[in-house]
Amino acid sequence: MDSLSLSRRSLLHALAAAMASAAIPLTWAEIAEAADSVHLPAQAGAGAAGAKLSFLNPAEAADVEAVAAQIIPTDDSPGAREAGVVYFIDRALATLFPQLAGDYRAQLADFQTAFRGRHPSAASFAALPSDQQIAYLKTVDRTPFFTTTRVLTLLGMFSLPAYGGNRDGVGSKLMGVVDAHFFRAPFGYYDRDYPGFVIDPVKPK
Repeated sequence: MDSLSLSRRSLLHALAAAMASAAIPLTWAEIAEAADSVHLPAQAGAGAAGAKLSFLNPAEAADVEAVAAQIIPTDDSPGAREAGVVYFIDRALATLFPQLAGDYRAQLADFQTAFRGRHPSAASFAALPSDQQIAYLKTVDRTPFFTTTRVLTLLGMFSLPAYGGNRDGVGSKLMGVVDAHFFRAPFGYYDRDYPGFVIDPVKPK
């Protein structure tokens, strides 16, 4: 098995482990069903630089983005911030996984309240230097807020850009995934007459 296959398998294992540890009411079937249900409406402008928030307010989004950016940091490769993961999380809570929305907002509020208790002079978690953010997250990395954010960050980093994250396909590129489809006749009997297919003849070289 080549290294790319191993990387993809490792990612799936990481996602499965993260979902299990998060103890949130999501299954792979629910994720696939939810993604299917919003795929087409989400495509227009999703993950683009002009994406807008629909669930989180700006202050909440700034803290969530800062947490996501520590889960998948920027180094030699783009991280969660460049992938626009916060917009996936925002969309997921508003449309994909509304069953998580109420609990997540309460968990985020608890996170922010606890943070202010530890750092009363800081304007927000997002305003802290990176090393202080990491130090604080080590004290809350077993809380429901962090574990749910970790799952949503992974999903947002590596899901299709149409779902709100993976901006410019940066997560796909990290995994070596090319978002392209190649169709060539003959198709099966069940779709050979489908009018949506336009078959260009293969020109001889």
